[in-house]
Amino acid sequence: MAFSLFLLMDSIGNIPLFISILKDIPHRRQLQIILRELLIALVIMVLFNYLGDFLLNALQVTQYSVLISGGIILFLIALKMIFPVKEAELSPTGEKEPFIVPLAIPLVAGPAVLAAIILYSGQETSEGSSILAIVAAWIVTTLILLSSTYLNKIMGRRGILACERLMGLVLTMIAIQMFLEGLAQFLTAIHTS
Repeated sequence: MAFSLFLLMDSIGNIPLFISILKDIPHRRQLQIILRELLIALVIMVLFNYLGDFLLNALQVTQYSVLISGGIILFLIALKMIFPVKEAELSPTGEKEPFIVPLAIPLVAGPAVLAAIILYSGQETSEGSSILAIVAAWIVTTLILLSSTYLNKIMGRRGILACERLMGLVLTMIAIQMFLEGLAQFLTAIHTS
C-alpha cells in the first residue's frame, strides 16, 4: 500500500511543478511552504483514511466497484505519467504564495491518492497498518520534494521525466491488478447471488 501511495503522490513528477510555482520565493521560505503544504496533505489523507468506510457505506458503493473504478483511474493517471502532456502553470494568478491549492491538493493529495486511501482503508485489517503506509509514503515524498531544487540540478529535466515514466509503468501494473481483483469480486458476487 505504501509503495502505491508513493507512486500516486508522484513526488518525482511534481518536482518541476513545485519549482515552477515557488520560483519567485526565497529558498528558505520555499522549504517552509513545501513542509506546510505537505503537512496539510497528510492531515487530509489521514482524515480520508478514517472516513473511507463511512463514505462507502453512505454512498452504498460496493468494494468491487471501488476496485474497478480505482483501477481505471489509476490506469489513466499512469498513462499520463508515461505519456505526459504539457500542463499550464498551476500557480494561481496574482498570488505570491500558494496555500493548499495546488501544492497540497491536488498535486500531493489528489483524487487518485484519496480514492486509493478510501479503498485501502476498507481492505486493511488493522487501522495502524494503513496509517503507517500513509505516513511512510508521505515521508519519502516529503524528503524528495524538500530536496527538489537539488534533485532538479542533479537529474535534469530528462532524468526526472525518465523516473516519472518508470513510475508510471509500475503504476500501470498496480492499476491492472486492482481492476482484475475488482472484476473477480464482481464475478464471484454474481455467481453467489
